[in-house]
Amino acid sequence: MKDLMGKAIWDYYHNDNPEDLQTETSISELDELPVEYLFRDFEEMNDLEQKALELAHGKILDIGAGAGSHTLYLQNERNLDVVALDISPKSVEVCKLRGIKNAVCKNMLDFAEGTFDTVLLLMNGTGIFGSLAEIDTYLQKLRSLLNDNGQILIDSTDILYMFDRDEDGGIYIPAEGYYGELDYVVHYKEESEEPIKWLYLDFQTLKNAAENNGFAIEKVMQDEDAYLARLTKK
Repeated sequence: MKDLMGKAIWDYYHNDNPEDLQTETSISELDELPVEYLFRDFEEMNDLEQKALELAHGKILDIGAGAGSHTLYLQNERNLDVVALDISPKSVEVCKLRGIKNAVCKNMLDFAEGTFDTVLLLMNGTGIFGSLAEIDTYLQKLRSLLNDNGQILIDSTDILYMFDRDEDGGIYIPAEGYYGELDYVVHYKEESEEPIKWLYLDFQTLKNAAENNGFAIEKVMQDEDAYLARLTKK
């Protein structure tokens, strides 16, 4: 991993000639991602993020923390105990420089530092699962990180809207695999990461997987094709 996302976050924080990130998927063309978006404050976050941060309580694990904006709000504005977790070394360093008290650079599957009352996976948090085949592995890991009365707050987007329709309204969906399984590529300053697997889930598919892994699940909020879900142990 070249840690291009981390490099962009590092450059922006240090004002070292930052440029916008570019992202693309196996079903979409290049799209600009302004790095400053990763440094937004609570008022600039979308409704799903704001709702998740309002519902968060107790000891919190923020998975995929990035530049640490969610963690900072919970730590500084709500005075909560938060661990920021990310696989990007430079992102974690910026989290620390921004004042986050506990930032850890590790894959969530390898993280085993206690249990939590709230686990956050935001900004299309199901993406980290990679594929349908890996959902059980990740959900069982998340279960092990959760206190008995804890909650997982996770968001995703049903990307069915991105596929073409015929005159009768039928949707052209790839015959192989689940339509939300994508290859995701990040570009920054003329460098490119190797493609990674990224998973967008419709709510019903997430619900089935959650229930099969011992969770109760509710849809907390819907915003067009995106939603926020809450998982708790049965």
